[in-house]
Amino acid sequence: MGVMRSLLLRASESRWLRTNVASRPFARRAVRRFMPGETVDTALRAAESLHDRGMLTVLANLGEATSSQAAAEQATRHYCEAIDRIAAAGLASELSVKPTHLGLDLGQDICHRQLTNIVTRAGAAGSFVWIDMEGSRYVDATLALHGSLREQFPHVGICVQAYLYRTADDVAALIARGAAVRLVKGAYAEPPALAFPRKKDVDEAFVRLGKRLLGGDARQAGVRVGFGTHDLQLIARLQDFAEGAGVDPRAYEIQMLYGIRRQDQARLAAAGARVRVLISYGSEWFPWYMRRLAERPANLGFVARSLLPG
Repeated sequence: MGVMRSLLLRASESRWLRTNVASRPFARRAVRRFMPGETVDTALRAAESLHDRGMLTVLANLGEATSSQAAAEQATRHYCEAIDRIAAAGLASELSVKPTHLGLDLGQDICHRQLTNIVTRAGAAGSFVWIDMEGSRYVDATLALHGSLREQFPHVGICVQAYLYRTADDVAALIARGAAVRLVKGAYAEPPALAFPRKKDVDEAFVRLGKRLLGGDARQAGVRVGFGTHDLQLIARLQDFAEGAGVDPRAYEIQMLYGIRRQDQARLAAAGARVRVLISYGSEWFPWYMRRLAERPANLGFVARSLLPG
């Protein structure tokens, strides 16, 4: 792991930085590149603009490590209201939720109740919910939550992280169940005993798992797959594989974050790819923002330029 990536991931876990930096005007200016604003209204306006340009969207209200049941229930109410707002706007936007935002640290039963309420509301609205994956200590609990919910609700998907050694086995199990899977590289600080430490190895794992999710057994099982990456080379490799395997380019999604590679998002969509943009919003953006910078430290250049006057 590079020094800058390591420092940024450590910063994402710092409560002092979250308290003392996130409220500063310069920090708020810097984050604007990667999120349209802190309210659901700003997220919906961004979603409408992207839908007009032929791109799909998924909305995420930022928050994690909720410390009280009341806060978890408040997050659930917010998501249920967001589902209603999405439906009223006539958008096909989906939701992405973090289990710890919904009380996983307080107990799996508490989190399960919140997720059930959200997924039930989404089902009534004809929408879809993605369960995000967090640090490695939450993987088993998150997979268990997804598995339990999917027994009753087909419209719930799960995120898996390519940098974890265990993910190959997890993907095999999810394919056998015909699950919806979002594959990402992984954005948390993990020890070499659990995750590939070198970017090259993570990239190869991402492509290997991506091919598995595009394979014949996955298609036969009805697996829905989204590839969450901004790495154009990895996207091209998976597109080439899909074309060679006779997979329709509309049968899988390329998922990117709002504000990153905007021109490439539009180009891919114009070329016939199914592009879905993750729009994050909310006041609890600092840990998420540090992890986004850690994924691609070159983005620090954008941050520096955003701080310049004029």
